[in-house]
Amino acid sequence: MQADSTSGGGLKFSGEKLAVLGCGKIGEAMVRGMLSSGFAQASQIHATTRREPRAQALHRGLGIHASTDNSKAAAAANIIVLALKPNLILPVLEEIAAVLRPPAAPLIVSVAAAVTLAQLEQTAERHAGRGVAVARAMPNTPALIGAGMTALAMGRHASAEQAEQARGMLLSIGRAVIAEERHFDGITGLSASGPAFIYMVIESMAEGGVRIGLPRELALELAAQTVVGAGRMVLETREHPAKLKDAVTTPAGCTVDGLLELEAGGLRVALIKAVGRAARRAGELAGK
Repeated sequence: MQADSTSGGGLKFSGEKLAVLGCGKIGEAMVRGMLSSGFAQASQIHATTRREPRAQALHRGLGIHASTDNSKAAAAANIIVLALKPNLILPVLEEIAAVLRPPAAPLIVSVAAAVTLAQLEQTAERHAGRGVAVARAMPNTPALIGAGMTALAMGRHASAEQAEQARGMLLSIGRAVIAEERHFDGITGLSASGPAFIYMVIESMAEGGVRIGLPRELALELAAQTVVGAGRMVLETREHPAKLKDAVTTPAGCTVDGLLELEAGGLRVALIKAVGRAARRAGELAGK
């Protein structure tokens, strides 16, 4: 199942409380996105951090509830986001076990690589004594500026309403799709690792500009915005990249010569292999 990545904008959090456990860079980006998009109000969000000064800074800066107490933050929350390092996800689930027991029925959303839905469900259900709704999200780093691409996989016990609420939350940091978990290694290799590949492309294009005499700052801005614009053209026109490429490539023009150099240099094959290798490594890290 895959949901459109842009529909659902303007969706509001329907619950009373949303907890973000582990409010580091991604966690804070999610909170800021939810506030700026209007998905949730500051009074509805309770975040946690490891250190009290950081919690106080979040409270002062964002107006949200913030503390170092995961169980207190998670109590009575309708959605609990685990924005933690992978090795902390299951221990924190154990820590908040009391809030998973009936009558509470929260949706638990893990924002961590290599922790599967089965692991989340088994850990949660061992304490709850019943099925627990869980989800797994895979954002990428452009989420930090509200331009992320996030894939969301839902567990067996999650309802359609919970899936829509989770996706609405993730739309506040960019685009979001609902996908099957079996695709997550590939998603990791493509969209989670992908920004690093594109940064190399931008760096290389800028170096090409410098080589032909452009000032470095100008070359970098031209290259970066060119990538942004090309990406938007694909997303907004829904045209195949090959068709858009052909529209730029006029007969006997300069672009075709550049494309021939890219083909000779193996760019296409190198990028295909890079996505595949990153996906295989994601599987290795997950113990597959």
